[in-house]
Amino acid sequence: MKETTVPIKTIPEPVRVLQDLTESLPNLTPELQKTAAYVLENPNEIGVSSIREIAAKAKVKPNSLVRMARRIGFEGYENFRQPFREQIRHGNYVYRDQAKWLQSLSSGGVSDSIYAEGAAATITNMEKLYAINKSVDLKAAADEIVNARKTYVLGVGLVNAVATNFAYLANMAIDNVVSIPQEGSVPVDGLVHADSKDVLLAMTFKPYRREVAEAVETARTQGVTIIAVSDSPASPIFEGADYQFQISVDTPLMFISTVALSALLESLMAFVISDLDESVIASIERFHQRRYDLGIYLEENT
Repeated sequence: MKETTVPIKTIPEPVRVLQDLTESLPNLTPELQKTAAYVLENPNEIGVSSIREIAAKAKVKPNSLVRMARRIGFEGYENFRQPFREQIRHGNYVYRDQAKWLQSLSSGGVSDSIYAEGAAATITNMEKLYAINKSVDLKAAADEIVNARKTYVLGVGLVNAVATNFAYLANMAIDNVVSIPQEGSVPVDGLVHADSKDVLLAMTFKPYRREVAEAVETARTQGVTIIAVSDSPASPIFEGADYQFQISVDTPLMFISTVALSALLESLMAFVISDLDESVIASIERFHQRRYDLGIYLEENT
């Protein structure tokens, strides 16, 4: 029998689900205790991993997860999983708590650990970037950009500067890459003429931006090729995207880390350049020479 989903208005908070699971531990069988222990130690995996993936990691049978869910009042595992999926979807990223943590380190005289924690997170994010994403997929996405009539690059808020920089660098080599939204407009405005000949490179991270998700959906319905960059398989912009690149933006510091995003886009740009013919070299040279001629660059002392 197909499991029904819990109505949205009755979905409990993930923390409440985990509390209920913790309280039920003494009354569970050894097999279910083993299952629950893994879930309690790895709650972030619940919303993004399948029942078989969780079962394999916990070294239990998938049915054990179903029985565990039912023991704390859910109809099945998908109902148990739904609160965690909703949390990811709505992006409960609490900047306030991060700020308090950083201040506690400083007031405790351990400011050096801020630097160390940040460095460790950066290294982990970069390792995940190259472990999750394949070069063949980046090459295919670059091919789409090179062959597109126009490529729209969309990133707002904290990643707007990174998105805009990609468009700026791309225009040294090709002249059909534009950053959206333009000042005074919303993302969907920039896509009014987009169709199957075009590409949209979009990025958003928890908490996900509504205008980006809406622009991606609009572009998809218009037949635009979608290259999506986000931080979770449950990201709203991954649904229906032609290319999905998942990166980690986790950091113990404030806001999100854009290091892995910058590295991904730099790699994508390298594939774009390598895809073009030799005329790209002359195009890049003209771009920089014009800036020297206009006095934008300082002359280097020799």
